[in-house]
This record gives sequence, C-alpha cells and structure tokens, in this order.
Amino acid sequence: MKKCSKCGALKPLSSYYRAGGNARDGLRGDCIPCNLATKAERHRLNPEPARKRTQEWRRANLERATANQQAFVASGGKRLADRKSYLKRKYGMTIDQYDAMLKAQGGGCFICTRPPREDISLHVDHDHSTGKVRGILCFRCNNALADFQENTQLLRKAVDYLAAHTAADEIHLARQRALSLVGRGL
Repeated sequence: MKKCSKCGALKPLSSYYRAGGNARDGLRGDCIPCNLATKAERHRLNPEPARKRTQEWRRANLERATANQQAFVASGGKRLADRKSYLKRKYGMTIDQYDAMLKAQGGGCFICTRPPREDISLHVDHDHSTGKVRGILCFRCNNALADFQENTQLLRKAVDYLAAHTAADEIHLARQRALSLVGRGL
C-alpha cells in the first residue's frame, strides 16, 4: 500500500505508474487517476504541445500512420467513435442508452415510426431550454418541431388547419377547377 501525494488516499501499488527516475519504490508519487487528471488539465489549458508531438510522430511515421488510419476507417471505427463522442459530449448519453431508448420506442422515429436508414442514424430530440432528452426522431420530424419552434399552439393550429382541409374538400375543389378550365376551352 502507498499513499498518493495528490489525493492522500492509501492505495495498492498496482494503482501507481512506474517511475522513470530514482524513486525508492520505483513508482510515481501520484496514483494513476490523479496522474491522468493532472495530464488532462494540463492538456485542457495548453493542447499545443500534444498536437505538435502528434504531428511530428505522423511525419516521422507516415506509412504507419496512414495504415492505422485506413484500418480504423475500414473497420467502421471512425464512424462509431465519432458517434460515441458526439452523443456523450452533446447529450451525456452512451451508445447503449441511445440503443435502449430507440428499442423502447419501437425501433423507429417516435412520431412517424420510420426506422433509421443504414447510413444515417435517427436524431436525439431534446428540449433546447433545459437540454433534457425527449426521444429519438427522424430528420423530418425533428426539423418539423424546430420549424414550429417547439410551440404547441402553432402545432395545434397546423393540425386544425389540416383537419379543416380534408381530402374530400380538396378533391371537390380540384374537380371544380378542372371543370372551369374545360369550360374555357383550355
């Protein structure tokens, strides 16, 4: 057991990285979680050195970097990694939570039930004022809500408008228009 120099917790030796210098026990003074948190904070404050190291490595190992990238893309990894990152960053949800939500609503859009296409996933719908996730929608239904500014009164008026203009009314108007055109010799 060893006490972390950062958090002060007593942890097993397996919770520490090996030290490269002259540490008595051969281990770093800070535990792995504290070490990673320090690195993440340093990167957040100044990401340029890491970017520069990555660029230098790519230049020095161009064939290997290209092969790695091609293998990653070919495996579908890039797309999945991007999706995972996006869902976590934007909505705080995992792929598993997304899949569970989609399954719970029948495997398709919550409004029109259209299933996702192979090349495009359905959209996570959320309340723009609170950020709370409401469900999963297809592109058209998600955009329709946005076009109506998520205003339930406007949506009700649209429903009333559609109900007032039934298909029978439209057919009758089309017939009258056609007859009037025929009467004029057009």
